[in-house]
Amino acid sequence: MSTINLNGTAHHPRNQSTATVAYLSFARSIMLIARREFRDALSSKWFLLYTIAFTTLAIGVSFMSLAGSGEHGFAGFGKTAAGLLNLIMLVVPLMALTAGAGTIAGERERGTLLYLLAQPLSRTELLLGKYVGLAIALICSLCIGFGLSAGLLAWRAGGVGAGSFLMLVVFTSVLALSMLALGVLISVQSRRAGVATGIALFVWLGLVFLSDLGLMAGTLLFKLRVQEVFALAIINPLQAFKMNVIINLNASLDVLGPVGMYASQEYGATLPWLLTGVIVLWCVLPLSIATLIFRKRGGI
Repeated sequence: MSTINLNGTAHHPRNQSTATVAYLSFARSIMLIARREFRDALSSKWFLLYTIAFTTLAIGVSFMSLAGSGEHGFAGFGKTAAGLLNLIMLVVPLMALTAGAGTIAGERERGTLLYLLAQPLSRTELLLGKYVGLAIALICSLCIGFGLSAGLLAWRAGGVGAGSFLMLVVFTSVLALSMLALGVLISVQSRRAGVATGIALFVWLGLVFLSDLGLMAGTLLFKLRVQEVFALAIINPLQAFKMNVIINLNASLDVLGPVGMYASQEYGATLPWLLTGVIVLWCVLPLSIATLIFRKRGGI
C-alpha cells in the first residue's frame, strides 16, 4: 500500500523501511569492527607509548609555562598554547599516520584480512569500521594528555582561556583524523606493515620538515608572489592547522610574515573557515580514495 503526497509523488513505506534497515545494518557493521579495532589499539604497546609520551610532554609544557606566569593565569595559558602547538605538529601527525598505516597492511601481512573479508560485511564497512575505531582510540589518547594538562592549568591558573584551549583540542582532533585518513590510504596500498610504516614516516617528515624548506627554496628560486606562497602553504594541513590555532588565540598572523599579513587582509573573518575546510578535505579525500582502492583490491 502506498500513499500520495501533495505534489503527486508516491510514497512507499516498505521502500522507506528497507532503506532504514539497510542503513542500520551498515552502521551496526561499522560499529562492530570499530569496537574490535578500538580494543586492539588499547592493547597495542606502540599506542600506549604514544599516549604516555604525548601526555608527559603536554604536562611538561604546562609546568614550564606556569613557572613563568606568576599570578596571571592568561600568561601561563598563552605559553602553554604556544608550546603545545609545536608539540602537536610534531607528535600528533606521527601518531595518526603510523596508526593508520598499520591497520590494513598489518591485517594483510598476518593473513587475517581474508578472514575478515569472509564475514558478512562489505569492504567499505570493514575499512570505515577500522577507521572509526582507530579515530576513537586516537582522540581518547589526545584527550588524556589535554585533560591532564588542562586540569593542571585550571588548578594553578584558573579557567582563563579555557575556551581557546577547548578549540585547540577540537582543531587537533580534526588534524588527527586527517592524518589518520592519510595513513589508511597508505595502508590499503601496502602489502607489509613495515613498508606502510616506512612510507608513513617519510610522509611525516615531508609534512613537518621538508615542506617548509621546499616552500622557502621554491619562493627564492621561482620568485613566487605572496598569493602563490599562501596557496602552497595551506595545501599542507599542518600549516593550515597552525594558522587556525594562531587565529583562535587572538594573535596576529603578522608573526608569519608577508604571507600572514596577506591572508588576514584578503580573507578576513572567512580565513578560519577556509583553513578548517582544507584540513577536513585532507580527511575526506584520502579516506574516499582509500575506500575505492580497497573495494577493488581487497585482501590481495
